[in-house]
Amino acid sequence: MIGYVTLGTNDLERGAKFYDALLAGMGAKRVMEMERFIAWGTGPGTPMLLLMKPFDGQPATVGNGAMVALAAGSKEKVDALYKKAIELGAKDEGPAGPRGDAFYGGYCRDLDGNKLCFFHM
Repeated sequence: MIGYVTLGTNDLERGAKFYDALLAGMGAKRVMEMERFIAWGTGPGTPMLLLMKPFDGQPATVGNGAMVALAAGSKEKVDALYKKAIELGAKDEGPAGPRGDAFYGGYCRDLDGNKLCFFHM
């Protein structure tokens, strides 16, 4: 159902380096690139993550309560993606681990403060 999710950035080049390195761990690569945005995906017809300078020209800000959850595929992948994000400069919002009986997730904020969750159910 989700086609793509857009995250705002104030420094596209810096953010692109972060997401190139991070999303490679999920098998994603750049699938579209224009002056204002870069999109990553795992193949045709799959959901994409876009990093974009706001269209209105105003500074990008984070949404209070907004978060993007990325399905990792395994607990080990959650651990690896969370660790990689922190190594790349993300800020911890809750280390990888179980949340209840069926959910395993790790939370962080990217270089622009956008909240991410890597999860497995």
